[in-house]
Amino acid sequence: MAADSGFDNPLDQLRLSLMQDVLPVGLAVFERARQGGAGRVAEVFTGGSTDPIADLREEGEPVARDVREQLDSVSPGLGNPVMPVSVSVEEPTTAADERADLNLALQRIEDRLESLRRLLPAD
Repeated sequence: MAADSGFDNPLDQLRLSLMQDVLPVGLAVFERARQGGAGRVAEVFTGGSTDPIADLREEGEPVARDVREQLDSVSPGLGNPVMPVSVSVEEPTTAADERADLNLALQRIEDRLESLRRLLPAD
């Protein structure tokens, strides 16, 4: 299954899984069958690989990427699902805001200096 994508809709999750996981594996199996029949498909499972599905996914990914791009040209987001994002805009600070912040900081410094002066012995 694909990593957490931020999709809350189960159908979107299914489509994402199909596009990212099933499509590359299926295309790799299809290409192996086309090239050498069932024996060529079985090689990946009998060849001693620790993760034959991951090998098939990696093998089929370049073709799957092309298929997803072609689907996107038909309808954007169809092949490569659009990932949800959240955008926030911070209001820029004005010179008056900066001046007020600076005055507060200077006042705090002045108060602390006064506290220090009271703690020091008078000459």
